[in-house]
Amino acid sequence: MTDVDHVAVAPSAPSQATPSQATPSQATPYQTAPSQAVETNRERVSRRQVDKFAERRAQLADAALQTLAELGYARTSLREIAQNTEFSHGVLHYYFSDKEDLITHCVRQYEAACVTRYDEIVASASSAGELKREFSAAMAQTLRTDAPMHRLWYDLRNQSLFEESFRADVLEIDQHREEMIWRVISRYASFGGFSIALSPGAAYAVLDGLFQQALLHHLAGDEDAAEVLRGNVVRVLDGLEVRDSR
Repeated sequence: MTDVDHVAVAPSAPSQATPSQATPSQATPYQTAPSQAVETNRERVSRRQVDKFAERRAQLADAALQTLAELGYARTSLREIAQNTEFSHGVLHYYFSDKEDLITHCVRQYEAACVTRYDEIVASASSAGELKREFSAAMAQTLRTDAPMHRLWYDLRNQSLFEESFRADVLEIDQHREEMIWRVISRYASFGGFSIALSPGAAYAVLDGLFQQALLHHLAGDEDAAEVLRGNVVRVLDGLEVRDSR
């Protein structure tokens, strides 16, 4: 006897079909449940496959970033990345259609790591002096410790002038970096109660230009490059102030 046979059926006209006699068009919930369960399982499996695929791409992109940071965009190929990681050339080709596809994924992962670098300093600072001191020191420190990744960023940004495939991603990251810097500057201004003479884009260009210049000197072996950068950042912040003349 099936579960359906236990279902109580209200009295009805003799011509009305009982649940056990229902035609396909009159299928009861008990009859459709198994197919719904199968579909749910398929969706669950499909989601797991998508998640595993995305996780694998993220792992490959992390490995590729290290090689890219060491060799630069022009000298890095999928085969070169395979030789410098635990992943085979075939695996890379399975998860990425070509070098540009991999680069685009790398750029997006880089964005997640870089665009909130100074937010904790902004949130914890209690005065303009503290913010200026901590921000300038953080810029100098990341120059010392993360120079290869910064070099890769400027390399990819320059390459996006020629490679349209990841130009939009680079522009998006650059916009987020500008917003990150502006959060620092606007907070600094709010502590002092003054307005900023420069636009967000101009302020970012000044500090980004100083950082790229310092990076070049640092990579050339200048041991004072980070300290010079720190001092320049302090001077830029001091020069941003425009007080009301009243």
